[in-house]
Amino acid sequence: MTTIQANIPDSLARQVREFAQREHVSMDMLFSIALASQVSGWKNRDNIKQRAQRGDWRKFDSVMEKVRDVPAMPGDELPDASA
Repeated sequence: MTTIQANIPDSLARQVREFAQREHVSMDMLFSIALASQVSGWKNRDNIKQRAQRGDWRKFDSVMEKVRDVPAMPGDELPDASA
């Protein structure tokens, strides 16, 4: 386990303390959960960015050309842009 010392605004510390008490967990646990969630979000963003770079618009267009041109099912219509 690594110990990290961080300076955070007093108002945020108060909110975390109150939430920790309400949820019956330690502030350390809440900080760990919050940090893990943020790191996970950054990793997902990076993964999506990498996948997007591998995308090929020509392949996309080729696939979309195979989709039949039929009216939308009731409830799936696009809103009228002119309205």
